[in-house]
Amino acid sequence: MRQKLPAWFKQDIPDQDVVNLQSLFREFGLNTVCQEAHCPNIAYCFKRKKVTFMILGPACTRDCNFCAVAKSGESGFSEPQDEARRISEAAKELGLKYVVITSVTRDDLSDGGASVFAQTIRAIRGVDKKIRTEVLIPDFEGRIGSLKTVLDALPDVLAHNLETVRSCYPQARPKADYQLSLDMLGKSKELKPEVITKSSLMLGLGETEAEIIEAMHDLADNGCDVLTLGQYLAPSEEHYPVKEFVSIEKFERLRGIAKAIGFKAVLSGPLVRSSYKAEEVFYELRGA
Repeated sequence: MRQKLPAWFKQDIPDQDVVNLQSLFREFGLNTVCQEAHCPNIAYCFKRKKVTFMILGPACTRDCNFCAVAKSGESGFSEPQDEARRISEAAKELGLKYVVITSVTRDDLSDGGASVFAQTIRAIRGVDKKIRTEVLIPDFEGRIGSLKTVLDALPDVLAHNLETVRSCYPQARPKADYQLSLDMLGKSKELKPEVITKSSLMLGLGETEAEIIEAMHDLADNGCDVLTLGQYLAPSEEHYPVKEFVSIEKFERLRGIAKAIGFKAVLSGPLVRSSYKAEEVFYELRGA
């Protein structure tokens, strides 16, 4: 039986602006992680023209048990053409000044899709050099060449999500590797120290507070600049179950711990997601 959500999960009601934005994405043939991952903030963000584009098609090669994005076995792979141009045109039409780009994981591609990330960053910059870009990348199976391809395109922020603590990986992320994700963040900072690095943890999968703090230290030790902490919500009864609804007070306490560990910016709260208020965090850091 689905658990009742706490009172603090009140969400915005979609309005005509949200509907219009969804229609525009269909017109351009674009996917967003906001829609595909059933993000609870979709109405809030779409009303404010905040969007995270999802490249490389709608189907993922991984079978993470927490994620609503379609798996390759469910729908097969599409080979979207010219995504970079279409995203840049959509960004121009919407007047976006900050564009967030993520992807499904495509282990079937020789570079994991890194070249498409790079093409998209450059296409957006071709529309307007002042547009800032944030990329949320998969682990590329540890391919440093793929990581370098993305970084050479000079995104303003490179994010890679640890997602959860080490002990939850076998059940929640069976095809991912905790240490590999840390290594990719560390290598990103080594290759391009000027690029802001970012990661995210979902809470409520059965982790202990000590494990959360250990993960924070692991991320900080690998040069991660920005941390987001949010509540995990199961997309369906078939997905990994919610083990705990974390209190707002605990989120605040963890934010203080993360700041004391040394993160330059921390967002922590039930509705926080990896790309939540990404633009505001970027300019806060740049202002500092």
